[in-house]
Amino acid sequence: MDKQMELVQVAMQIILHAGDARNYVTEALKAAKQFNFEIADEKMKQANDCISLAHKAQTTTVQSEMSGEKYEYSMLFAHAQDTLMTIMSEINMSLEMIDILKIIKNSK
Repeated sequence: MDKQMELVQVAMQIILHAGDARNYVTEALKAAKQFNFEIADEKMKQANDCISLAHKAQTTTVQSEMSGEKYEYSMLFAHAQDTLMTIMSEINMSLEMIDILKIIKNSK
């Protein structure tokens, strides 16, 4: 398979898995706002599973490049990496927000 086509496929995997993670984060936050932490925690676990798949796809490509594989610059791959990093940050912030909501719920 052509290296650039391979890069496009990896980029799409990253974007799709990261997008799924974002959807789970949104569902987790909605549940947490209702103090339904069982659902929130499950949705955050699903988000982490998805973001791990996205990160694995990226890491494999980066390691290939470090081992000598040559890829031309790809705007799509750059977008995929940006999406991955953004959603990883959203996951981290959402975990903190859910913890804060748990503290609020327990203080009532």
